[in-house]
Amino acid sequence: MIGNVLEWMDSGGGVYKVIRDVQSRMVFSIKNIATRSLQNSSVITLACFIASAPAIADEYPPMTFERSKTLSYNLFGVPGLIDMPTAEVAREGDLAASVVRFGGTTRTNLTFQVTPRLSGSFRYSKIDPYYVGGGALYDRSFDLKYQLAEEGNWRPSIAIGLQDFIGTSVYSGEYLVATKHLTPSFALTGGLGWGRLASYGAFSNPLSALDDHFDIRAEGFEGKGGEPDPGRWFTGDAAFFGGVAWRATDKMLLKAEYSSDDFDSETSSGANDWSSPLNFGVDYQLAKDLSVQGYFLHGEEIGASVTLLFNPKDPPVYGGIEAAPPPVAVRPAISYADLGWLEDSVRSQDSTRKTHAALQGLGLEMEELHLEAHSATLYLRNDKYGASAEAIGRAARILTHTLPASIETFQIVATDNGQPRSMVTLQRSDVEDLELSPGGTEEILARARIEEAPRKSLTWDNPAEQRPRFSWGLAPYLSLSYFDPDQPVRADLGLELSADYWLAPNIVVSGAVRKRLVGNIEDMRESNSVLEHVRTDAGLYASEGDPSIANLTIAHFGRPAPQFYSRVTFGYLETMFAGISGELLWKPVDSRLALGAEVNYVKQRDYDQLFGLQDYEVATGHISAYYDFENGFLTQLDVGRYLAGDTGATLTVEREFKNGFKVGAYATLTDVPFDDFGEGSFDKGLLFTVPFEVLFGSPNRQPSTITLRSLARDGGARLNVAGRLYESVRKDHKVELVESWGKFWR
Repeated sequence: MIGNVLEWMDSGGGVYKVIRDVQSRMVFSIKNIATRSLQNSSVITLACFIASAPAIADEYPPMTFERSKTLSYNLFGVPGLIDMPTAEVAREGDLAASVVRFGGTTRTNLTFQVTPRLSGSFRYSKIDPYYVGGGALYDRSFDLKYQLAEEGNWRPSIAIGLQDFIGTSVYSGEYLVATKHLTPSFALTGGLGWGRLASYGAFSNPLSALDDHFDIRAEGFEGKGGEPDPGRWFTGDAAFFGGVAWRATDKMLLKAEYSSDDFDSETSSGANDWSSPLNFGVDYQLAKDLSVQGYFLHGEEIGASVTLLFNPKDPPVYGGIEAAPPPVAVRPAISYADLGWLEDSVRSQDSTRKTHAALQGLGLEMEELHLEAHSATLYLRNDKYGASAEAIGRAARILTHTLPASIETFQIVATDNGQPRSMVTLQRSDVEDLELSPGGTEEILARARIEEAPRKSLTWDNPAEQRPRFSWGLAPYLSLSYFDPDQPVRADLGLELSADYWLAPNIVVSGAVRKRLVGNIEDMRESNSVLEHVRTDAGLYASEGDPSIANLTIAHFGRPAPQFYSRVTFGYLETMFAGISGELLWKPVDSRLALGAEVNYVKQRDYDQLFGLQDYEVATGHISAYYDFENGFLTQLDVGRYLAGDTGATLTVEREFKNGFKVGAYATLTDVPFDDFGEGSFDKGLLFTVPFEVLFGSPNRQPSTITLRSLARDGGARLNVAGRLYESVRKDHKVELVESWGKFWR
């Protein structure tokens, strides 16, 4: 249970209790461990660090500052001094992007504070020259850092970290570090480093007292890289590092450090000069979330960096700029018993037309409306508002204006793609009474009933109730390709003409045509993959497919059984494959768990991306499990067969914030050997989902998801088919509705 484990780790008591308990037994534990040769060195490492941490006494409460005045990001993009890390952590949710340049080294860093104690970093570096003959090295690396203990009145904060633990080991190192504030504006840091962080001033590893395994550090990874090797962590020599940070003014932070990194590889190749372990830096804050840094490094180099901070909890635009909904219309008490409209078809049809028009005025669509003497059932499609609760709240306001006074019960059914997803039942009198109540949001939620929607095939029998069947758009598109060995980022920019035609509420024909205006993805080197070229021929598709048919499909969405949702899509599914894709999802309306299955049979498209097909065909499919943890963590496990015919599994973990921002990571391991996979060894990457509604303030239900892959290869590749069910179904179910209910009255 990933989310629960992280939550437990982040509750200070959990870690503190473990440390106190282990320390009381250290003499026995160390003797016991030292007598055995354990294969799992990480167990020994963790035990040693817990033992070496200072006792955490209850009588010393944590020293907390609203925002650390000495926290800044180092040259590796993590909270630190200059080369070296500190034990400080950023605010939960902070996403820091930085660009660093010194000598022949350029780094682009991205660090996310996943939880209050855990952070992860991705780094893309260029060292030029690096190889014999003057070639440059392009390197990708990942870091993890965990704060073991917060700072107290007398104790320092303590953190443990892995640097470049999945990569070619160019920057590979581990550390244990402590930071103590003498004043809120002045902090001391001292630490112990291994690997690259012990390349200067090294001495024998103190962990060798526990096990001989720690004496010798294995050679760095060669060739493809990308393989984590816990057996190397905290091995070989160790070295001390340390430094100070002083907030001289509100905008200026001064830093100095003694570094245990001798930059041997860079100095040997001539990329950087090094003559001293002393580094000095200044951090100047230009704006609230923007700062620039200058450095004097290694006694030789001048360096500079720019750091931009973003936190999903602090969106650029607060509130929204959508038009306000109409106020609730309160019925006269004397009208409750008026049932004359039941015998008057004109009044009934007039209510339907008014409801349809009023909803369209708010950007909502009425699929169907059924009226009875004291209740009404509205099938509502929301293509506009990011939070389903906002759409339901606005629809409830409209119904108070357009429906006969005798109707007391509103049943609002959230639909998408012709699939009824959930039904929210409200009492009209509650809507009337609670609109202006101080606790109206909580009270209306307590009185609402959220349950599974009826299994119903929606129709468009009444022309007055139909929404527009045809829609189209012309917009720019941007295709990105990352980490090509010859160029870190490639891009194509052009225009895309797209259109949808709904044959029925649950059957849609979709297509898109693209014309590239400028770009260089076509210049990618020819693929050397030994697997089927299911993704690595992107350069050929870009060069020959202009203009191109990006997709041309017909899709059917259904409700085959209670708690089940289905999708069948046929046609040119994506830029590289055509065929048929089928999906079945089990998702109870009030459950955090969902299970799904997808089966695809596809053929590879011609490079010109028109109507032709190549000979390669493959059947793929996955069984998927999804779980939505209460603390904002979403997990997904997919097990099955991939496009190149390989079999394996993909694990995805995302952190979702209440406003819809998501940051996550995924990793795919299949039966393709690492050497056959190629550079990177296995597929992995970062995921960023940005809701445009929060970013710009205007209503928008469609977010943008960016996948930052370590490197696009053929192993572990999945079909990119539109309309997958889980994410859209989840938005209209109880967990998501309750979490976004604060927008009901908006």
